[in-house]
Amino acid sequence: MSLALVLGLSAELLHMLLGDSAAVRGASMGLAAVAIVMAGFGVYQSGLKSLLRGQLNILALMAVAVTGAFLIGQWAEAAMVMALFVAAEKLEDASMERARNAVRELMVTMPQTVLKVFADGRTQEVNVRDVQPDDQLRVAAGERIALDGEVLNGQSAVNQAPITGESTPVDKSTGDVLFAGSINTTGTIVMRVTGEAGKTLLDRIVEMVERSQQAKAPIQRTVDRFAQIYTPIVMVLALLVALVLPLAFGWAWMDAIYRALALLVIACPCALVIATPVAMVSSLGNAAKQGVLFKGGQALEKARQIALIAFDKTGTLTEGKPQLHNWQALPTSQAGQDGVDGALISHLAYALASHSKHPVSTAIAQGLQSQAGAWTASDYAALAVQEAPGSGMSGQWQGRTWRLGSLHWLQQAAQASVAAEATAQVEQWRNQGFSVTALAADEHIVGLFAVTDTVRAEAPLVVQSLQQAGMQTAMLSGDSPAAAQYIASQIGIAKAQGGLLPQDKLDAIAAYSKQTPTAMIGDGINDAPALAQANLGIAIGGIHGTDIAAETADVVLMSGNLRGLPGVFRLARKTHFVVWQNIVLALAGKAIFLALAVAGMATMWMAVVADLGISLLVVANGMRLRSDKSSAPVGEAAVASAAAAQASDAVSAQSTA
Repeated sequence: MSLALVLGLSAELLHMLLGDSAAVRGASMGLAAVAIVMAGFGVYQSGLKSLLRGQLNILALMAVAVTGAFLIGQWAEAAMVMALFVAAEKLEDASMERARNAVRELMVTMPQTVLKVFADGRTQEVNVRDVQPDDQLRVAAGERIALDGEVLNGQSAVNQAPITGESTPVDKSTGDVLFAGSINTTGTIVMRVTGEAGKTLLDRIVEMVERSQQAKAPIQRTVDRFAQIYTPIVMVLALLVALVLPLAFGWAWMDAIYRALALLVIACPCALVIATPVAMVSSLGNAAKQGVLFKGGQALEKARQIALIAFDKTGTLTEGKPQLHNWQALPTSQAGQDGVDGALISHLAYALASHSKHPVSTAIAQGLQSQAGAWTASDYAALAVQEAPGSGMSGQWQGRTWRLGSLHWLQQAAQASVAAEATAQVEQWRNQGFSVTALAADEHIVGLFAVTDTVRAEAPLVVQSLQQAGMQTAMLSGDSPAAAQYIASQIGIAKAQGGLLPQDKLDAIAAYSKQTPTAMIGDGINDAPALAQANLGIAIGGIHGTDIAAETADVVLMSGNLRGLPGVFRLARKTHFVVWQNIVLALAGKAIFLALAVAGMATMWMAVVADLGISLLVVANGMRLRSDKSSAPVGEAAVASAAAAQASDAVSAQSTA
């Protein structure tokens, strides 16, 4: 390519410096012909084939311009036009490939060998492709994790930024999930492999991003259709310049033809065609590095139009893990029992709850663990806990039957009832959306426990950020209306609906969508119909890679939290703005140089340089989105502060008991 440019320039200089003799013309023509063959023979062939098929595309324009210039004796011009055009095409291709590599770059540094741990304790370095699921690997501090797996032994902080976009390392211990591409930062760990090479989550992310980059956005399809109409119009306009101007204004035929050819060159819609894809691809790669996967440019465009976001509650706005919010020991006078104090109540409730894996029991056990006294193994054995699945647990202690479970079950199993003085507390907790569990000694209820799901620390900040950006928010939940309203009020969402089945959520989204462009964000199988129905479906928790919600949605938040959500809409709007900047820049530049070409103030090679310049400006403007901060997650410091405040509130509520 460089040699072709030198030969084309030499042909131009030869004519300028040595005059217009036959020998100079012959040498200039020879240099130009070699330059054209070296630089763009394939382009020229493709252009001629397009003309023969009646396809007036960019390559056809160049073939006509080069042929015309050669026929009228502008050999050096023809060579420079072809060489500069092909150089511009290669620069554009390189820029697009660089943008596409935003995520693929992560794969370059993946380790090719790993340290395998055998059953007898031996270790051996093996090729990563020879590792099978269930093999054990040792990963030292500072090493990149080569395959998906889980921690078997050891503790460490792992940088998961390539997968989730989280900027701070995540603490990992036995049983925690590890992702290929993550970096082990502090301690040595032994992991069990769960995914073989080529089939890791990172592989799937790269594949998904590449697939999305190949899908054309609606605005890109519109620009492509415009280019198909625009090119024939330019051909007709050039023909009119070549034929009409000499007849109407007495211009020299060669001068008119040259201007027409210059017009063809400058009218080449390269910059216009690349205006959209370079911006889209840059944005998609940027978002993927932040842990946000858009499934193509169409999702980006839809995100820009969203005015209302409907949230699922459990697992989306909340952690999906119940916690003990508060508990209350009923006075012994109400219970009709002597010697039943708060310490014994908390101890027995902990002992019963710790025997069950039900989420509510686990929450009670964890909440009371610090308050429970020390029991021996024989104490636990003496309690002889029995579980009524889905209802509660019972055991014998000091000649009494102790039961921990729902009020409904206690009323049926022991004819127990809440004292009138405690009914108000039960109603208050239920109105706040709490699940109420009770501890009974024989037929007397002696303790009440309020369990609730925990609001994600980032949820209020994310909702506030969306509302400040002018977006409406709503919540759709399968929980009771009271629970839904209570959680919504904590987060700052005014519209909340509870008691919804999947079909009800779908109907609610359909109703919202009729009024305004609506996005639905959820995490579970029951959210999938609503995600599909919404104008834009957003799945949370895509790191597990199996949730049907992630398959249905247009956007996936890989981090498993909401921090990246505001960036989805900021980036979509920024991308749309940059795309239109590129389109206006391309068209305005064309209009100016078209006028100069018709006025005879622009040579053909100057027209190509101008077209190259505009194309590079468009590329550079679009590439800015690779490092744009619009998709950055909500600030970690603010989320940590909110989490600390939430934990403080929980401690205060429990200490009240």
